[in-house]
Amino acid sequence: MSRLEISTPSDSSGGGPQSIVLDELFCRPQFSILQAEKEGLLLRELTQMVSLHRTACDPYRRIMDVLEKPHEAYESLAQLPYLPVSLFKTHHLKSVPTEEVFKVMTSSGTTGQAVSRITLDRHTADLQSRALSVVLAHVLGKQRRPMIIIDTPNVVKNRKMFSARGAGVLGMLPFGRQHFYALNDEMELDVIGLREFLNRHSGQPILLFGFTFMVWKYFLQALMESDFSIDLSGGVLIHSGGWKKLADEAVGNAEFKSALEEATGLSRVHNFYGMVEQVGSVFLEGDDGFLYPPNFADVIIRDPLTWEPCANGTPGVVEVLSVLPRSYPGHILLTEDLGVVHGVRDSVGGWAGKQLEILGRVPRSELRGCSDTHAFDRAPA
Repeated sequence: MSRLEISTPSDSSGGGPQSIVLDELFCRPQFSILQAEKEGLLLRELTQMVSLHRTACDPYRRIMDVLEKPHEAYESLAQLPYLPVSLFKTHHLKSVPTEEVFKVMTSSGTTGQAVSRITLDRHTADLQSRALSVVLAHVLGKQRRPMIIIDTPNVVKNRKMFSARGAGVLGMLPFGRQHFYALNDEMELDVIGLREFLNRHSGQPILLFGFTFMVWKYFLQALMESDFSIDLSGGVLIHSGGWKKLADEAVGNAEFKSALEEATGLSRVHNFYGMVEQVGSVFLEGDDGFLYPPNFADVIIRDPLTWEPCANGTPGVVEVLSVLPRSYPGHILLTEDLGVVHGVRDSVGGWAGKQLEILGRVPRSELRGCSDTHAFDRAPA
C-alpha cells in the first residue's frame, strides 16, 4: 500500500508530513494493529496533540493549567487529560484562527437543546474524510455501488452549517453512485422510485445507508406494510444513530438484523458508533457484533464514581480518543454514553482491538443520537 500524503496544515495544531505516527496509523490496514502497539503509537501522537492544542486554544490551555500535569508525565492513554463532550455546547473551542475556518458542524439535538459547535479547517476536514474512507473500505471494498440513502434529500441542502445527521449522509455519499433518496419530505417511503431504482440496478451489489431508527421505522416497517417484495441479499447496510427509541419497542441489534434479513434478504449489516465531536473516528461493527475502534482511535471505559479505567467486562462511561481533531481540542473526550469493553481481540478475521458495546445514555443525559432526536422531535406531545 502506498504511503498517505498528508499536507502540511496552516495552523499550529500540527500533523503534517513530519507526523510519522499519523502516516503509520492511516497506511496500515484498519483494525489490523494489535492493541499494545496501537496504544504506544496513539500515546505518542496524542501527547503531542495535548501540547499543540494547549498552545493554540486559550480555553483549553486554562483547563490544562488547572490540572497542573506536564505532558511529559503521561505514561498511558488513561493518564491523558480528557474534556467532557458537553463542553462544546457551552464553549467555542478552536485551535485555528477565524480566517482559516472551513466549516462549522453542529451536533444533533432536540428542539431547545444546546448543540455542540465543532470548528474545522480544511486539513482536519480532509483527515476526517480520509479516515472515513479507509474505515469503510474494510467492509465495502474500493468499488462504488449504487446507493440507497434512507433519508430525505433535504437533509444535505445546507452545505455551510451541517447538522450531525446531514453530515453523516453527506459523508457517506462518496462511497456510492447514482444515489437514490428513499424517503420524501414527509418521511414516506418512495415505493415507486425504489422499485425503479432496483430494476435499473438489478443484479448489482447495492449500498444502503441510514440512521438506525429511520431504517426501522420508515424503511423496513413501510416495506412490510406495502407488501412490496424486495431482494437486497447482495447488498450491505451501514447504519448508525441512537437505539433508545428502538429499545422502547424491545428491538435490539439482533432483532434489527433478523427482521431486515427476513424482509429483504439483507445479511451484511454493520452498525457504527461515532459523534460529530470526533467525525471520521467511527467505531465499526465487526463480524462478532462488537464495535471496533480504527487504528487512529481508541476507547477507555471509566468508572462514574472514581473516573478510573474499568476492567474489561465492567460497564462505565465511554471515553473516546482520536488523532484526527487538529482544528479543535476534541482529541480526548468523555462522552455521555455508557459502554463496556468485553475484551481485546487479536487480528482474527481482520478485526483487532477492543470489543466495545454501547449500552445507552448516561441517566438524565440529553437525548442526542441522530435517530433518537428525529423520533423525539416528531413524537406527539
